[in-house]
Amino acid sequence: MSENVYVNQNGKVIKDCNAVISINNRSFRYGDGCFETMKVISGKLLLADFHFERLFLSLKLLQFDVPSFITPPYLHSQILELIKRNKHEKLARVRLTIYRGEGGLYDPQNLVSNFIIQSWTLNPSNNILNENGLIIDVFEGARKVCDNFSAIKSNNYLGYAMAALWVKQQQLNDAVLLNPYNRIADATIANIFIVKDGTVKTPSLVEGGINGIMRRNLLESLPEIGIKVEETTLSVEELLMADEIFLTNSIYGVRWVKQLKEKIYLNNITSLISKKLVHINQ
Repeated sequence: MSENVYVNQNGKVIKDCNAVISINNRSFRYGDGCFETMKVISGKLLLADFHFERLFLSLKLLQFDVPSFITPPYLHSQILELIKRNKHEKLARVRLTIYRGEGGLYDPQNLVSNFIIQSWTLNPSNNILNENGLIIDVFEGARKVCDNFSAIKSNNYLGYAMAALWVKQQQLNDAVLLNPYNRIADATIANIFIVKDGTVKTPSLVEGGINGIMRRNLLESLPEIGIKVEETTLSVEELLMADEIFLTNSIYGVRWVKQLKEKIYLNNITSLISKKLVHINQ
């Protein structure tokens, strides 16, 4: 990173090279924490209410001791301060990481929430639907568990990290992750949707996928433009029989998939969704 980039560590804005986390940190040792990845356009944090609602529900589930001053308005203001300091107001990606303090697995010294905020500039192409469709495949090397914590954006990201390495090795754009029942959970950095006979479908959260912010936005917004959407179970076979596949996350919005294995997909409804909801609403 550039020496001119700043981060915010526990409310203090410092050079990124000066940020320090102990080698005894529980997040470093065990992945004990969570994060939010957010998008900024023209100084505005998109879908901020959704992000902070998910974050504080995650902190409660993970049994963090959250200081009274750490509130959504406080974190929001800290993010805006940092992107201004980094001159990233125009278009940026922000990562807010919450992590536990020091301690062993059975003897944490404290449960207090620590945080780091980082920001990076984004390419303007992130604001439009991808011109070239993605080529994806199914990653068999890991399974996404289905439990009380599977929907959290946890700092324990090993399965996704291994899938991302495999994607690079196979010269793909992304990979689908399965749950223990060989059904679809999500993709490495995105939720997955299919379109079949005009209906949009996505795996329900009990299938092990992340509770994505753009996923939630589409589930609430698609009926408003007359598109039927369902949370359900999906198999690899159903993906291969779909008319369209698209991936969603907070940074890219909607990205259409051109190919899974030998199947080639269209992007008619995906393009409509992208134009009417994701980008116009920004």
